[in-house]
Amino acid sequence: MVLSKHCIGDYIELVLDTNTESKFGPDDVMGMTITKEVIPTKADVAETDLSRFIVVQPGEFIFNPRTHGKRIGFGYNDTGKAFVISWNNIAFRIKPTKKEEILADYLFLHFNRSEWDREACYRSWGSSTEVFSWEALCEMEIDIPPLPIQQKYVDVYKSILANQQSYERGLEDLKVVFEGYMDNLRSQLPHESIGKYIDLSEDKNQDLEYGLDAVRGVSIEKKLIDTKADMTGVSLKPYYLLRPEEFAYVTVTSRNGEKISLAINDTDETYICSSSYVVFRCRDKGKLLPQYLMLYFSRSEFNRYARFNSWGSARETFDWSEMCEVRIPIPKIDIQKAIADIYSCYIQRKKINELLKSQLKDTCPILIKGSIVEAQKEA
Repeated sequence: MVLSKHCIGDYIELVLDTNTESKFGPDDVMGMTITKEVIPTKADVAETDLSRFIVVQPGEFIFNPRTHGKRIGFGYNDTGKAFVISWNNIAFRIKPTKKEEILADYLFLHFNRSEWDREACYRSWGSSTEVFSWEALCEMEIDIPPLPIQQKYVDVYKSILANQQSYERGLEDLKVVFEGYMDNLRSQLPHESIGKYIDLSEDKNQDLEYGLDAVRGVSIEKKLIDTKADMTGVSLKPYYLLRPEEFAYVTVTSRNGEKISLAINDTDETYICSSSYVVFRCRDKGKLLPQYLMLYFSRSEFNRYARFNSWGSARETFDWSEMCEVRIPIPKIDIQKAIADIYSCYIQRKKINELLKSQLKDTCPILIKGSIVEAQKEA
């Protein structure tokens, strides 16, 4: 038997409660991501009037009506406390009269699928900015299995989520360990300029040994990424070789989110990057390990230092001469290696955690489909 479709609008209603009494402050302002997570807002709200902000209670949903490519910024308050969101966003909840028919947790599984994003973007309208309206959401349809079946599949999801969150907490503990080591070194050891430990690497792809598949860019998250540049008709001869354990960075730091784009090639492959980048390496790995240096570059303090020491008018740059003046504590090589090993473990576990989060999201359509199939069998 096929389940009958229901309009989502029959089951949900807008949340219109606002922060009129100013019970919630700047620390309570949240936003949402296209990966369906609720996060602290990135906006500076210190001087903002929060009285118009919408109060979101546990079990309620939020979304940004402005679409982002192929995804919708969306979140679900699955915590035990309320928060506030900007009045530019939309908050909603399950109608009190419908709570015996559909679980909020199950409804979130429905929204947390790429299939839903595609339909929502298809229903969005606009020219310079496409908007997914409240009315468009209400017009969408959903299959609603019996409550016990919903609960069964929600429990499966929560079990997987608990495992991922437990892994993530261990990840943060590891981060505290290596950051603690770094803080101790900074307070106990003298700082040295890294200029005498690093060299420019200016070997170019003159023989065209490396093609387009080897071109890499650098992100402000300190990662090598596939280039976003239009490479049509671009000669790769002047591109720099970026060998394993070598660094590349973009000198321009203005309009860059207060961060510097820098990364290490932590693979066994040789890549190539634009000649506008600076490529360098550690001169003697018996004195300064690349992995230890990268740990320092990954700290927020280095971002602030690079921005403060960037110079220019139309655009500010952190030049090679300034890089050489960077001062860091340089302990014995065995200590560097111990800290770098902890950091390497952290990075690997961080990648695994991102994979777990991706797999968790991938289970949502499977769970929704499984609940529908089970409901059809029981009907």
